[in-house]
Amino acid sequence: MKATMRLEKLLAHAGHGTRSEIKRRIKGGAVIVNDRPVKDGAMQVDPVKDHIVIDGEVVRYREFIYLMLNKPQGVISATEDVRERTVQDLLDDHYRLFDPFPVGRLDKDTEGLLLLTNDGKLAHNLLSPRKHVPKTYYAEVHGTVSAEDGQAFAKGVTLDDGYVTMPAALNILKAGDPVLGEVSKIELTIMEGKFHQVKRMFQSVGKRVVYLKRITMGPLLLDEHLAPGEYRELTGGELEQLRSAHTPGPEDAR
Repeated sequence: MKATMRLEKLLAHAGHGTRSEIKRRIKGGAVIVNDRPVKDGAMQVDPVKDHIVIDGEVVRYREFIYLMLNKPQGVISATEDVRERTVQDLLDDHYRLFDPFPVGRLDKDTEGLLLLTNDGKLAHNLLSPRKHVPKTYYAEVHGTVSAEDGQAFAKGVTLDDGYVTMPAALNILKAGDPVLGEVSKIELTIMEGKFHQVKRMFQSVGKRVVYLKRITMGPLLLDEHLAPGEYRELTGGELEQLRSAHTPGPEDAR
């Protein structure tokens, strides 16, 4: 965190309104810094050392935010795009002021758990292949998913570009019959996040994913009360679990 920052930015990050609202309140004399009224939102303040009050309320600053989003279909995992609606477009103005970004990505037609934060260190730890953070997906698959598919995934399958996946765990909830118009319902836990990986893994065994939803990332479980497009801040317990979420690999012993 920088030692100092603009007063109006600090107040916005602390949840006291949008930039335009804060500018009006500062000009109106609602803000006091170290017992002195200020009317310049561009002044540099120290979030830790300076005593800042707005409308009689002491300002409590925080640097990072952590949001659990149930990403809906039709929205891309990006911060901005000139043509498509992004996950950041789903957020209130207050949260967008923190410039959060998605940790990893979900395809446009994939739903489910997506973490949004501005904490780059946490994002790196969760996405690094060396950390081995598992991710579980629920999928509906055209074709009868079998125990043989599970055995193949457990060994690692070769994707269309020649990449061999790390071992993955398949849980068959229902083995559908395509003749009867039934889809197979499964859960698949993978330890990496290659482009379209779950879909390509099933393609490698002759099946096609028709619906995909991420339900876990490490210890973080998608809140069943969040409808697609809804989000909430992580609890303190969820955040602590997430910060320690990795399985030591060979690199960790070096």
